[in-house]
Amino acid sequence: MNPSPLISVIVPVYNVEAYLDQCLESIVNQSYRHLEILVIDDGSTDNGGTMCDHWAERDERIRVIHQPNGGLSAARNTGLDAMSGQLVMMVDSDDVLHASAISTLLDLMSTHQADIAVGGYLPFTGAAPQWLDRGESAQIHDYGQQEAILAIFYQQGLDHSAWGRLYRASLFDEIRYPVGLYYEDLAIIYPLLLKCTRVARTSQPLYGYRQRENSILDKFSPKRADVLNIAEGLERQVLQQGEPTYLKAVRSRLLSAYFNILLLSSQDRNTRHDDLGDRCWSGIKRLRAACLADPSVRLKNKIGIIASYLGRDFLCKIIGRNYRPSP
Repeated sequence: MNPSPLISVIVPVYNVEAYLDQCLESIVNQSYRHLEILVIDDGSTDNGGTMCDHWAERDERIRVIHQPNGGLSAARNTGLDAMSGQLVMMVDSDDVLHASAISTLLDLMSTHQADIAVGGYLPFTGAAPQWLDRGESAQIHDYGQQEAILAIFYQQGLDHSAWGRLYRASLFDEIRYPVGLYYEDLAIIYPLLLKCTRVARTSQPLYGYRQRENSILDKFSPKRADVLNIAEGLERQVLQQGEPTYLKAVRSRLLSAYFNILLLSSQDRNTRHDDLGDRCWSGIKRLRAACLADPSVRLKNKIGIIASYLGRDFLCKIIGRNYRPSP
């Protein structure tokens, strides 16, 4: 790898004028300077589009693309189509980067000859994350392809988030985010990993993940059920490929999706979601015995499985009180 490769940073922007300056400031002030910053104004109706243009006047590395609103996936895809970097990173426009985030991930990628380098993330709700200097004590894990796939779908040490990681740009050749879907990152992580040799991860928090009250993770919408279509599609794909080891892991992730949507939809007091609840309950009953017997399935899922044997109402009313989705 070129010791100083051009890195494309893709920032989708839609109605985040309150947070945009902080986000872009954290990117332009990165200790690694050889950046191409692609800011995609996805039809913002606030002052965000104008703010993007002002930032481009201040820093020649910033290129702004204005487009009609198409959603997060469409904005990321525009950035992927326009990028010229050897490596690429996604940053959501209400989040921030640690000052050494990109240089740390680049060193990690180079040291381990990895195709994806993943950093830790720090949730925050205030003005800014309270970064802790954990560089020297950070835990590093180097995953082979199979180990990475299993870790993501068993939800053990890696997740499928698009942000907070550095990718070889060539991984996205012929791969784009599905437009109009939630959980778009889950939809493409498996084909991305099939093109990887190694994934490296550091526990050092490098990405500040802003938790907002109106986040889609904090409320239920039928669109949240997109995760079921995506995870069930993954199950069919892996089943057709005849990969029994991956199939077990994907089914564990699918079970998590059934738990999430069943519990969240049951807590929606404004609308009944009987068909969706029945779909999730049928899926839980179909998968629970095999997942309970699988030693790699995470403890949270096994607790949910045991609760499910006591009935749907017990699962929703008792376990659901403390069940929260992960980002």
